[in-house]
Amino acid sequence: MYKLVILIEQLENISQFDEMWPDFLHISERMPGLRKEATCRVENNIYGVFQPTIMHEIFFDSLDDLYQAMSSPEGRTAGELLQRMTDGCLVLFIADHKEDDIDNIRSYQQEDSDERRPAT
Repeated sequence: MYKLVILIEQLENISQFDEMWPDFLHISERMPGLRKEATCRVENNIYGVFQPTIMHEIFFDSLDDLYQAMSSPEGRTAGELLQRMTDGCLVLFIADHKEDDIDNIRSYQQEDSDERRPAT
């Protein structure tokens, strides 16, 4: 799965952004191939120079699907609106998304600890 990650910096006019955000969502949610999305309001910036306040992720099955969505009329319109509502105070990147649940992770940790136990 691939995702487009949008990191939005602190904005001077957050009320304008908040007014336009639903419009952006309605447009971007019509992009072809969209599988899911997630939005986070950043509570604390622990380390680093870049200080994002919002992270939005848009997920697709493949890299090709993501590029097709971005170049679609909905993708271009959403991108233009995003630029206007943030005054360009954002970072966009594409990530190859891998995910695992804790039960599966722990099953491998259990196997590792079993292998390290001495034979009796």
